[in-house]
Amino acid sequence: MPLLSIITPSYKPVREQLLEAYESVRTQELPEGWELEWIIQEDGSTGVVRDMLPDDPLVNFGTGRRGGVALTRNLALARSRGELVKNLDQDDILTPGVLSRDIEVLASDPVVQWTTSRVLDLLPDGSTVGFESDPPAGRIEPGFVFDHWRTHDYRLPVHPTTICIRRELVVALGGWMGIPGSDDTGMLVPASVTSYGYFHGEVGLLYRKWPGQETASAAHYADEERRLRMDVIEARAEAIIKLWPSLRVS
Repeated sequence: MPLLSIITPSYKPVREQLLEAYESVRTQELPEGWELEWIIQEDGSTGVVRDMLPDDPLVNFGTGRRGGVALTRNLALARSRGELVKNLDQDDILTPGVLSRDIEVLASDPVVQWTTSRVLDLLPDGSTVGFESDPPAGRIEPGFVFDHWRTHDYRLPVHPTTICIRRELVVALGGWMGIPGSDDTGMLVPASVTSYGYFHGEVGLLYRKWPGQETASAAHYADEERRLRMDVIEARAEAIIKLWPSLRVS
């Protein structure tokens, strides 16, 4: 049966947040004939993640050496079996129906290689905040995301953490990019120059904003490191366009 794999890296999770993520996965409804696995890869080998979650055949735990988010995502990718791969961070929440929408688009339109969804920021008080820069729902042309990103101070028009992508493409691109932060941008931007994407206008994710997340740290926004991250992501996309035009999916 066709399978979708959710990939979640985990490091020092907050129990309540991880359980909310689990519930959002467990309660998803899939199109008839599809199956789901949740691959949780600990960034380290303490086993703390396994102790926080109930015994459920849906959940596949793994541990490994400490190496950061990108390495951990890629180890989870290596352990996954799905033809579709969906990203989910340990502190975020999938909304009802998002996996069904991802599958329906990717199963019905072979030209589309990845999907993203509208996001709401989930604030500590439980309120949510949306964005005004979402693209129109529907197909995204190759190059649109890259061009927007380069001309808007390296800010994406879609949220990379919502991506659902065909396994063959994410493997061909080398998985998540091995940089300190923005590793999901480093995967989405090259994917967006090789192929068509799709944007769901419905909310697909509650993106938790809280002091303990990586993107809340001052280091994530340090000018020099951010410039280097953006430079290497841009260079990767440009190199793919120049050297591997055959990778483009038409």
